[in-house]
Amino acid sequence: MLIPLVLAASAAVSAGAAPAPAGSRAPQIPLRDFFRNPEKAMFALSDDGKWVSYLAPYKSRMNLFVRPADAAPAAPGADAGTRITDESARDIAGYLWKGSDTLVYVKDFGGDENFHLVSVGRDGKGVKDLTPFPKVRAEIINELHDDPTALLVGLNKRKPEVFDVYRVDVKSGQLTLVAENPGNITSWVADHNGQVRAATTSDGVNTSLLYRADSKAPFKKVLTTSFKEQLTPQFFTFDNTKLYATSNLKRDKQAIVVIDPATAKEEQVLFEHPEVDADHLSYWRHRKVLACAHFMTWKPERRCLDADTDALYKKLEQQLPGYVVDLTATNKQEDRLIVLARNDRARGSYFLYDRGTGKLSKLADAAPWLDEKQMAEVKPITYRSRDGLTIHGYLTVPKGAEPRALPVVVHPHGGPWARDEWRYNPAVQFLANRGYAVLQMNFRGSTGYGRKFWESSFKQWGGTMQNDVSDGVKYLTEQGIIDPRRACIYGGSYGGYATLAGLAFSPELYACGIDYVGVSNLFTFMKAIPPYWKPYLETMYEMIGHPEKDKALLEARSPVFHANKIRAALFVVQGRNDPRVNIHESDQMVEALKKRGIDVPYMVKDNEGHGFRNEENRFEFYEAMEKFLAKHLQPASPKS
Repeated sequence: MLIPLVLAASAAVSAGAAPAPAGSRAPQIPLRDFFRNPEKAMFALSDDGKWVSYLAPYKSRMNLFVRPADAAPAAPGADAGTRITDESARDIAGYLWKGSDTLVYVKDFGGDENFHLVSVGRDGKGVKDLTPFPKVRAEIINELHDDPTALLVGLNKRKPEVFDVYRVDVKSGQLTLVAENPGNITSWVADHNGQVRAATTSDGVNTSLLYRADSKAPFKKVLTTSFKEQLTPQFFTFDNTKLYATSNLKRDKQAIVVIDPATAKEEQVLFEHPEVDADHLSYWRHRKVLACAHFMTWKPERRCLDADTDALYKKLEQQLPGYVVDLTATNKQEDRLIVLARNDRARGSYFLYDRGTGKLSKLADAAPWLDEKQMAEVKPITYRSRDGLTIHGYLTVPKGAEPRALPVVVHPHGGPWARDEWRYNPAVQFLANRGYAVLQMNFRGSTGYGRKFWESSFKQWGGTMQNDVSDGVKYLTEQGIIDPRRACIYGGSYGGYATLAGLAFSPELYACGIDYVGVSNLFTFMKAIPPYWKPYLETMYEMIGHPEKDKALLEARSPVFHANKIRAALFVVQGRNDPRVNIHESDQMVEALKKRGIDVPYMVKDNEGHGFRNEENRFEFYEAMEKFLAKHLQPASPKS
């Protein structure tokens, strides 16, 4: 089982370089145009299909707006919607409709990730915090689509390490306990009637599937595997008798299967791919049919299991050529759909599609101020690691530039058990616009490439995982694409760790580094994890290293103990309220370098957590990064 240790920050980078010769490249675009809040985003539909909702900026914070679905498009710069929330401290992180007159949104406080659920009427009245408990995190377990008044939520208010299941009335806020966690359940699964009938547990290393025939029966254990084996329930079959699940049991690549939950016996393989993991399964709730199996090669792909769905996607793709088409929301009857069209150069455009009339109406561009023709292509690449693994990644070269002797920003992703994808990335596009090449790589352990590739990362933080990053730099050098004197490494979260490890363990490769909410000390990192990660602590020891049994390994792989090896310039960035990578991680690194007499630029934001969400903080961060990179990657700057 993949533990939910995804340390991916909402990382983005800006940079500066010497101006390109006039006319050879796209015009220089203002920094803030890349990192502004979207004009509109996250469109959704009320159950009756008469109302469209979305997030849009109000006083620099993303707030909820509602408009009639059939309203005429607003004039440029105007908005036909009505704002119904007034959040001023943080952006709304997400939301959903309950029925056609109530919405429920999610917010945290200063980046602490203790999310609260807040309900509000379609008219903006009746705002109510449904989970008003300090230092408690709310997680939506089931949206209860057929019940316009309630949600199933997990709350860790009884015990910080575990989540109990409650039914919450979205109007009154009344909470009713549905299932109490005995202490080892890490996820819950409800059937289509909203009855909690399956769960998964962890003892730290082994995971088990629990099942019960109805909500009054006791749970019974039906399968136990090591954490390396993944059987993850997706949802019940439409008759509530079987489970759809993703599974890598007895196989390397994860497949989508049907299992009997009473025995955990695999009865059917719905989809598997020979080269990559199957990701998830989508379905139509109203028609009660499966839609598509989704997976990721170098870009998002799907295999439709329903002829009507296949025809729908083909029709939309014909109308929106050159874009990845996603269906992101529907009304209850599923005859009105929200369509998102996106690619590597466009932040995305939203459309309303009426299945009855076949009409596709544009709702908004997420960033109308950016011209995708001025953006750079994100191209897939592969290279071989020094021990023979194939590493997949992406290379972005400045638009109009010859891919020869370019300065480069090496950008390892967070996670580390996550992956980079082919998509629009404001950081990548900004760097390319300023004349930098950008290398992103899915080093070993990145998800989607099978179990063997994932397991090859165990206890390899700063080891072979780091070699995969370094080997990408060497590959681009051998190809003549980059100037090896002008390479900088930048990453957020695990990518921040990889930045520090790169500077400490391969100092000859980099002229500078930018560590964004990154881990510096593997001992203190695991000691300070959020309480709801503690059920996975033994798994973390298996995957990263045990603080006692593997003490020498963790010392060798913790950059803070090797600060004396760092010779490149370093910029450190941290949110004070980060619950995943405690601020002490950054403090330690800065202090260790200052003891050597090295001045380290250090940006700390008191109202941020694991990645900067507030627009003004992003602007300040990226502007500082631009100056830092321009200083250390000038064409004539030799490596120190």
